[in-house]
Amino acid sequence: MDSIEITGIRSYGYIGYLPEEQVLGQWFEVDLTIAVDLQPSGTTDNIEDTLDYRQAIAIVKNRIATEKFALIEKLAAAIAKDILTLDRVQQVRVRLSKPAAPIPDFGGKITVDITRSHYS
Repeated sequence: MDSIEITGIRSYGYIGYLPEEQVLGQWFEVDLTIAVDLQPSGTTDNIEDTLDYRQAIAIVKNRIATEKFALIEKLAAAIAKDILTLDRVQQVRVRLSKPAAPIPDFGGKITVDITRSHYS
């Protein structure tokens, strides 16, 4: 299956379980792997025959900036649902990371990884 991978989408949002996360906000990072048939565009060289990935980036940034979900799982699912509405998209994998989760004595990041298709 062909795919387009978009990595390192960063946006500031107000998603989180703790009240201060929904007030102060934090950065989120998203990587997408979008299954799309690239054979037509590989032949024609026309953007109309592929996914215009600027749309996918705009969806991610808008969802993060405007939502107030408690869980990043909900945010990842909402992003996946929106990406699946784009023309030619067959499946999407969303890896959403919270690089600075407010957890004492924890310097890592939390990542949710989901895959959705029109059939799931």
